[in-house]
Amino acid sequence: MEATLALIAEYGTLVYLLLFAYCALKSGSLPLFGGYAAQAGALDVGLVAAAVFAGGYLGDEVRFAVARRYGAGFLASKPRLTALMDKATAMLNAYGPAYMFLYRYPKGMRTIGALPVGLTTMKWRMFTELNAASALLWAGLLVGAGYYFGALIETAVVAGWGAVSLVLLLVFIGVTVVAWNKLARPAP
Repeated sequence: MEATLALIAEYGTLVYLLLFAYCALKSGSLPLFGGYAAQAGALDVGLVAAAVFAGGYLGDEVRFAVARRYGAGFLASKPRLTALMDKATAMLNAYGPAYMFLYRYPKGMRTIGALPVGLTTMKWRMFTELNAASALLWAGLLVGAGYYFGALIETAVVAGWGAVSLVLLLVFIGVTVVAWNKLARPAP
């Protein structure tokens, strides 16, 4: 671990850019490790948090914009996807703000999470405000946890961190199925 931290300290600026790019594309344990590296003195915690926040926020802004611009055209020739998206849109219209704060955490959801929101009628201003608040919370939680609990997290990762991520994904899927079924039932 000491060799890794020394390498990080040597290439600090590139590490911040890597954190930014990683967080623009996906979520995962790298922000935790960035917090841990900051606690160990290899990085600056403020710059780590800024890179994680900026990547998380801007990555989702791009996905939202792409879905808003090209999503309807893509779905037009796919009636089965359109039917699914109609249900997803109803669910997002009902639970959109909560969804904005939850999709960052389950493994694999962050990469695609903003795309369906771009296909809804949610205004960009509302999206960007919710996105900024969610990205700020996400960055603070992950970098803060890495900074304050880095050594403990290192042990957890070695012992099977993937299981926790899988549990979070299953919980997210379960909540989504319940909400989906609730919206699919006809009103009494």
